[in-house]
Amino acid sequence: MKQLFERNINYYETDKMGVVHHSNYIRFFEEARCQFLKDANSPYDMLEEKGIMSPVLGVSCKYKQHVTFGDTIQIETSIKEFSGVKFTVQYKVYNKNTGELCVEGESNHCFTDSNLKPLNMKKHYPDIYENFMSLVVH
Repeated sequence: MKQLFERNINYYETDKMGVVHHSNYIRFFEEARCQFLKDANSPYDMLEEKGIMSPVLGVSCKYKQHVTFGDTIQIETSIKEFSGVKFTVQYKVYNKNTGELCVEGESNHCFTDSNLKPLNMKKHYPDIYENFMSLVVH
């Protein structure tokens, strides 16, 4: 499953040159990921109510084109890989007005219990496991 998340660029997200500061893309990724999981019936609040945590293991970005104040971006979000314990979310950030691909990125996560011990979703939460498997883009 791929999903488009749309947002406008705010002035405070830009630097002195009027370009979105690179660190903000990590926040944009999180916004898109949270909406993606919510729309996929696995919102963070539901997972956390069950004692399931999903810490970030790593994040990467490749900047291809700048985005500025007033632009609208669309973030294509998808699950690239899922092992039952770890998963990778892929992001492609497009400028809505030009259609240009501006940023590509990934975030790596794992599922843990509330004590941050790895959690095998297939064994402990087969319904959530099946839902995540259905989200992986092949």
